Amino acid sequence: MDFFRADGSSYTDNLIGTLLAIFGNVLISISLSIQKQSHVALVGTKDPRTFYRTKTWWFGFIFTLLGETANFVSYAFAPLALVAPLNAISALTSSILGLIFLREKSKPKDFIQRHGFSFLGCILTIAGTYLLVAFGPNSHEKLIAENVVAHLVGWPVLLYLLLGIIAFCLLLFFYKKHHSDYVVVILLLVALLGSVTVISVKAVSSMLVLTVEGTMQLNYPIFTVLLVCMVASVAFQAGFLSQACKLYESSLVASVNYIFSTTLAVVAGAVFYQEFKHEDALHICMFLLGTAICFLGVFLITKNRKRAKTFEPYVTMNMNNGVPTIHSKGETSQADYSGSFSYGALVNNDGGAAAISQVEKEHATANFTQTSNGQPDSKKHQN
Repeated sequence: MDFFRADGSSYTDNLIGTLLAIFGNVLISISLSIQKQSHVALVGTKDPRTFYRTKTWWFGFIFTLLGETANFVSYAFAPLALVAPLNAISALTSSILGLIFLREKSKPKDFIQRHGFSFLGCILTIAGTYLLVAFGPNSHEKLIAENVVAHLVGWPVLLYLLLGIIAFCLLLFFYKKHHSDYVVVILLLVALLGSVTVISVKAVSSMLVLTVEGTMQLNYPIFTVLLVCMVASVAFQAGFLSQACKLYESSLVASVNYIFSTTLAVVAGAVFYQEFKHEDALHICMFLLGTAICFLGVFLITKNRKRAKTFEPYVTMNMNNGVPTIHSKGETSQADYSGSFSYGALVNNDGGAAAISQVEKEHATANFTQTSNGQPDSKKHQN
């Protein structure tokens, strides 16, 4: 039974899904940048709940919800293999926003030396995205519950799920028993879970959209099963990603995770939903070329990203007033952009220690002076 269509409505649906995915990724990058600004503005605050009382943080949170909703709905209209690689838009938008937030004055030569790779990565990401959209799969399928079940019982899907489960169990065994906490091992676990997530998301999203349009799909057991799979896989992904970010730099995690997750998502779309069934060899090759260019672009964008500098105090003697003074080797009042101008969704800048504000440093200096002399500074005491 053939569930696919290649008529005009298919191209319209693909266009809607593509625009929703691009809009969602752009909005998420903007939201994370807005939230990051609220964290930078309140750096040094002891109460973490302070961030939740700011309008800036809540604006960013609302934009995140809107962006994730747009991404979720996009899977109902466009093929999975087309939507998944468009996450590279997050890296592109993050880079542009990071360049805006730099606010530095430098010569063109110095700017190119510092941010040349990131700029080249942006160009490659734009070129790769164009190839993805132009040569991506155009087949459209109405994913009603019967169609989803028909896909599940097909031998290609069963073979894919079997191989995926075996690979996941082997990786998890080495990760738990042999402490193989390599970034490749952890992010392969994330990518395998991610392939289950995107398969479930596409089916759930499609059935929800059909329900809104008037064709009830929520009363089928397959909808509940896939909804549970989606939530569970997302939760386990978050745990593994959190562990990877603790062990490795966020830029490395972001780029490798994008490459692994996108690769398995495209394979899952090709096997589970047969999205390349009606495509010719030229379109498939150009699509794969666009995906590879996006991989390279994201890698270059995050290549020079460094960890945020932490507060490393050292003590010197101020010869003018004869009292010790605390300095910081890594003091900074805002996020560190010295590596590249990546900023936002694909690059997590919250991994480093919080910057130390000027008030905290002055307070620490005063406390150090009092404990060193056994009493407050003599000059201040006399005054």
